[in-house]
This record gives sequence, structure tokens and C-alpha cells, in this order.
Amino acid sequence: MSSKGKEFTIGLLTGALIGSAVALLYAPDSGSNTRGKISYQLSSYGDELNQMIAKLKNEKEKFSSEAKQKSDDVVSDAKKRADDLIQEAEALLQNIEKKK
Repeated sequence: MSSKGKEFTIGLLTGALIGSAVALLYAPDSGSNTRGKISYQLSSYGDELNQMIAKLKNEKEKFSSEAKQKSDDVVSDAKKRADDLIQEAEALLQNIEKKK
């Protein structure tokens, strides 16, 4: 995971914890209701985090496959140019030998 991704995840988790603590301080409900709400929020945050992780993985795969395709294109182009140069060199050698 990149540095920005780690920082984002840490920030997300820190924000969730601070939000939960503030909610506890201002909660007028009973303990069981508050625990239920906290459990629901943590589950919700976990689901969101899992969705973000899946999205980041898909983006990573997309970029890596695009990069691989571009590198394959560059390699095939270089091979084609090399083959063309070899053919030109062989043609020149044949012309030189014919003139001798």
C-alpha cells in the first residue's frame, strides 16, 4: 500500500474512533442502546473500509494491466524496428556482395 493509502486509512480509523468517543460523551441513551449503536457504526465503518480496499485493489490492477499493455506495446515495437534494421542490413550486405 502506498504512503498516501496508509495515511488515509490511519486518518479514517482515527476519525472513526474520535467520532465514537464524542458520541459516547453526548449519548442520552442507555448503555445497551449505545453499545448497539456503536456496534452498528463499527460494522458500517468496516464495510466502508472493505469497499474502499476493494476499490483500491481494482484501481491498482487496472493501472498495472495498463502499464503491462503499454510495456508490451513498446517491446513489440522495438522488436519490429530491430527486425526491420536487420533486414535492411542484410539487404545492404547482399548489394555489396553483388557489386564485388
